[in-house]
Amino acid sequence: MAHDIVPPQVYAKVFGILLGLTLLTVGVAFLDLGPLNAIIALTIAVGKATLVLLIFMHVRYSSHLIWVFVGAGVFWVGMLLVLTMSDYLTRGWLPVTGW
Repeated sequence: MAHDIVPPQVYAKVFGILLGLTLLTVGVAFLDLGPLNAIIALTIAVGKATLVLLIFMHVRYSSHLIWVFVGAGVFWVGMLLVLTMSDYLTRGWLPVTGW
C-alpha cells in the first residue's frame, strides 16, 4: 500500500495555524459577545478538529473507505448532539407535579 509523503513544512504550517486559532479562541473568550461567544468558540474548535483530522491523522490522503467511516462518525456525533439538545430544550414543557 503506497502512502503519500507529506513534507514537514505542511506539518509546521498546520501547527502554526492551530496555535493561531488557539490564541484566537483565548482572545474571543475575553470579549463579551453574549451568546455569540459559544458559537464562535465552537466554530473555531470545529476548524481545529478538522485540521487535525485531515492533516495529522492523514485522512486527507486516505482511501474513500476511510472517508466513509469519518463521515459516519461525524454523522453519529451530530445525531447524539441533536438528540441531547432536543431533550434538554424540551424539559420545561411539562410541569412537574407531586414534589
